Formats: sequence, C-alpha cells, structure tokens
Amino acid sequence: MFKTLYQQIRQYRTASLLTPTFTAMEVVMDVLIPYVTASLIDKGINAGNIENVYRYGAVMLGMAFLSLGFGILAGRFSAYAATGFAANLRSAMYRNIQRFAFSDIDKYSTSGLITRMTTDVNSLQNAYQQILRVTVRAPFRLILSILMCLVIDARLSVIFVVALVILSFSLYHIISRVARLFQQVFVKYDELNQSVQENVTGIRLVKAFVRERYENEKFARAAENLYKLYVKAESLMAWNHPIMNMVVYGCIIALSWFGAHYIVGGTLTTGELTSLFTYVMSILMSLMMLSMVFVMLTQSAASAKRVAEVIEEEPDIVNPANGIMEVPDGSIEFKRVRFDYTSSPKLGGIGHKRSALYNINFSVKSGETIGVIGGTGSGKSTLVNLVSRLYDPTQGEVLVGGHDVKEYDLTTLRTAVSVVLQQNILFSGTILENLRWGNPHATIEECQRACQMAQAEEFISQMPDGYQTHIEQGGTNISGGQKQRLCIARALLKHPKVLVLDDSTSACDTATDAKIREAFHTQLPEMTKVIIAQRILSVKDCDRILVMDNGVVTGYDTHENLLKTNQLYQEIYAIQTENIGDFDA
Repeated sequence: MFKTLYQQIRQYRTASLLTPTFTAMEVVMDVLIPYVTASLIDKGINAGNIENVYRYGAVMLGMAFLSLGFGILAGRFSAYAATGFAANLRSAMYRNIQRFAFSDIDKYSTSGLITRMTTDVNSLQNAYQQILRVTVRAPFRLILSILMCLVIDARLSVIFVVALVILSFSLYHIISRVARLFQQVFVKYDELNQSVQENVTGIRLVKAFVRERYENEKFARAAENLYKLYVKAESLMAWNHPIMNMVVYGCIIALSWFGAHYIVGGTLTTGELTSLFTYVMSILMSLMMLSMVFVMLTQSAASAKRVAEVIEEEPDIVNPANGIMEVPDGSIEFKRVRFDYTSSPKLGGIGHKRSALYNINFSVKSGETIGVIGGTGSGKSTLVNLVSRLYDPTQGEVLVGGHDVKEYDLTTLRTAVSVVLQQNILFSGTILENLRWGNPHATIEECQRACQMAQAEEFISQMPDGYQTHIEQGGTNISGGQKQRLCIARALLKHPKVLVLDDSTSACDTATDAKIREAFHTQLPEMTKVIIAQRILSVKDCDRILVMDNGVVTGYDTHENLLKTNQLYQEIYAIQTENIGDFDA
C-alpha cells in the first residue's frame, strides 16, 4: 500500500522535502522568541536599560518576520504537494478503472468507487498536508521547548514531564477508541452515496410509483447511521479539550507556586519564569496537535487502504504481450465453454447447475446472422460478453476469426466485435458526438449512413438542430427506442466484422425492428450478426437460432427445424403467436 501511495508522490518530492524544512525553521524561530523575551525583560525592562530593550526587541521582530516567511513558504509547498498527490491518486484510480474487466467492476459498487475518488482522496490530501507540516511542527516544537525548559531551569522541567505522562496516557485511550469508529465511517459513506445515486438515477421511477417518502426514509436512515458514528467519535474527541485545560492550568499553578519561591530565593528571574509559561503552553499545544494528527492518520489509514485497493487491483483480463493485431473474419466458435461468475465455482456432477454457462458448443460462419433466444437468466448476455472478451470463460475456448480471443490485442478484438449492450448508454453532448464514440474520425456522411441503417435518420432530421441536437446525460430527452437506434448506429460506425445486438431493439416497434434487420441483410452481407431477442419475430429469419435454457444450449437450427424438434422453442412460439402471455410464462 505504501509503495503504491509513494508512487503518486514522486512528482512532488521536492515540495514534500521543502515543506518540513521550512516548517522546522519556522519552529526554531518560534521557540527562540520566548528565550529572547526573557533577556528583554531581565536585561532591558527590569534593568532599566532602554538600549537592551531596543536591541532584543529588534531581534524578536526579525525572528517574527523570519518565522512568518518560513510559514508562508511551508504552507505554499505543502498545498502544492498535497493537492498534486490527490490529483495523482484520482488519475491513477480512474486509469485503472478504465482497465477493469466486467468481473473487476462487479467487485466494487459504483457508489463505493465514487466515495473512494472523492471522500477518501480528500481525506488523504488533508492527511498528507498535515503530515508535511504538523507531524514536523508538533514533535519538533515539543522537543525544542522541553530542551529550552531544561536550559532555563531543570528543576521546574519535572512539572512538564509529569504533565506529559498524564496527557499522553489520556490521549492514547481517546485515540485508540476513536480510531475504531472512523474505520466504520467510510462503510456508512458508501451506503449514503449508494442511496443518493440510486435515487437520482431512478428518480422517474420513484415519482411514477410515488415512493418519495420511502426514499426519504431510506436516505434518512443512511444519514442517521453516519451521524451517530460521527457524534460518537466527536464526543470522545471532545474529551481532549477539558483534559488539555486541566493539565495546562495544573502546570500554570505549579509553575506559579514553585516559580514564585525560586524568584524570592533568587534562583530564578522574572523573565525566565515568563519564558517557562510560554514553553509550557507550547509543549501542551504540541501534544494536542499530535493527538489530532494521530486521529486524522487513523481515519486516513482506512482511506489509504481503500484507495490503494483500487489502484493495485489487477484486471482479470489483460492484454497479451504480442497480441494478434488483425481479426481475419467474423467467424465465431465456442468449444466446451463453461462460465461462472463466482471466482471459485464448485466442480463435479452438479457443476452445470451452478454455472451461468455450461458446456457450450456451436460455430458461426463469417457473414451469418444468428439469433439467440431464451428466458430471463438463461445466459444469453453472458454468452455474447465472452465474444468481445468482456469476460473470460472459466473453461473452454471462444474463437473469433479462427483464433482464441485471448490471443488478440484487446483493442483490435473489441473494434472488430461491436456490441450493443442491454443498457443503452448515451453521454451528455450532441448526437454527432455520441455517434463518434464508435469512430472518432467518422465523417458526417458515414454517420448519416449508419443512422439510416439503424432507422435513426428520420427522427434526427425532425429535430431542430439535427445531428447537433444536445443529448442530456443518460439520454433522458429522447425515447427508449430512439436511444437504442442511436446506440446501434454508433456500433456500426466501428465497421466491425461481428455485430452483437443484445436485445437492442426491444423498445422499437415491430415495423422498425424489421426495417433494421432488412437493412443489415441487404447492406451488411459480409458482417456476422448475432441478435439476442425476446421476440421470435426478431430472429425467425436468421440463418440459425440458438435456443438457451439455464445456461445450456437446447437447440441450434433454423426457425422451421426448431419448430419441429425443440420443445422450448415450440412453447415460446405458441405463447407469442397466440398472444396468451409473457415470454417468461
């Protein structure tokens, strides 16, 4: 973990070294000022020597200005290093998240990743800035102040030692209990962010079902849990102040009592006693600062672990060292493929019952159109995710263009295999900008041609700004069917050799669905098309249809032959043609 975090600091090593250097110089000036003050009182004011007053006053003024300058430089360099460190952490996390396979993404919740990139990184930024300044200032000031007390009067320094023991013992017990609470805080932050994210994302559904009160109560519970933890932690930390006051006042009383006797006895001067009062405050404030730093470091340690976890996460799918840079054709073949979402699936006689896919064997010739049909949870989407290597099979091989997908360069494979997923995501920006996600260099003519095949050109032309029409985040200002057609057009702009449509026309009417399939058949004869659908009408004209049930292929043939030989396909066909029920019925 520490090595991972240090790598994000390298760029700011100079600033990270200069900060404690200037901080230490600032502390030296601060600690020497009370010592000079003692000389000003004893040799200037009490002695009635105005020249010494001016002399020592000038020295103190110079030290004060030096301390101010060193403090400004330390603050500037610490801010530079800490904010740069935080920026590097966010960038490193974001870059690694972009490398994640679907299986890696499944390990983390979206709200958890957001919390790590915001709250956790902010915590580390503040901690690092405090480490550079306070963890140098507090112990250095503490040590120097104790040394100066010993120089002035070793007898009275015993008071500070006793106070130090009492305060250290008390603060240790407070910090150890607070640390455990802060470790739980970030888990509650994840829950709070998850509640917010789900509500904002599904706000239309919330309103449609009049569930605002329920969502308010759910958010209130998450906020209440976080509130209770923080109150408990802060209540414990609140003991710092009264304990500190008790020790400070105790030291002042003890110093006053013994100091007065020593002054009367002639073994201590008024200026020295004044300096000791200053140093006792400095010592105790340094201890208070250290206690706060320990609490903050304990809190940030949990954040550091969570951030480093994301940065260090090794993607399950990695690019081969010398990957194949060209996909020969659009042929597909599955050989004894099994896939499990769990990392340690149980094998044996019931292995197929625990697998999302089990013993999948079929082949597709380049240019063929293949339909995939089956009930919810039958493994259709999982099957096509293996083609573009969004997941790797647990066992067996998936071949595209005659080569195992693991042998291809990932960019090459995923450019050649274009997938329109079930969740149709559009980003904020114009229609044209969204389309060019498929091909950043696509001309307007290419975009128009892709939209014509996807049956999107008609509704785009009716919009006031055409291809420059702004799409709101998530495509909320267009219909579901329009969104699907734009996603299909975006996929076509990659000019893939394999096009996978994962139930991507479900929001389109049957006439539009038929036009899209007709355009593919006539204008893209060499491209392999894999169409996952819930409607038999969407796949009946395919060259062959793959029928799936509970992760197993139960049939792979033409529509006509499946009607004769496959019982599940017959049942689906009967239900849909007779309009007597839902697909999964």
